[in-house]
Amino acid sequence: MTTKNIATADMNNRVGPVMRAGELADAIIEAAREDNPGKEIRVDDKRAYLRIDTDDEMILRRETIERNLGRPFKMNDLEVDLSSFAGRIETGPDQIRFYLLKHI
Repeated sequence: MTTKNIATADMNNRVGPVMRAGELADAIIEAAREDNPGKEIRVDDKRAYLRIDTDDEMILRRETIERNLGRPFKMNDLEVDLSSFAGRIETGPDQIRFYLLKHI
């Protein structure tokens, strides 16, 4: 990354989770695509972890994650593989929302 890119790395409207690579991260990627129609979902694969993001707001629904995992899932189980995230986070029993208060 160049000096210019480092200096402006936080100057975007991207939101979303940074997940440890594995089965749950794969399910989260698919859920992000299904639960956010019309949005470009970007995945930056760093081998050990995946940065999953989109612009402005990302919703992840429990039922979509369960369908992609093929088993029951509790939203607070996401915390085990959630290394970090971009934006603000709002959690509930049926969905998680990543969003921004201010847009650049």
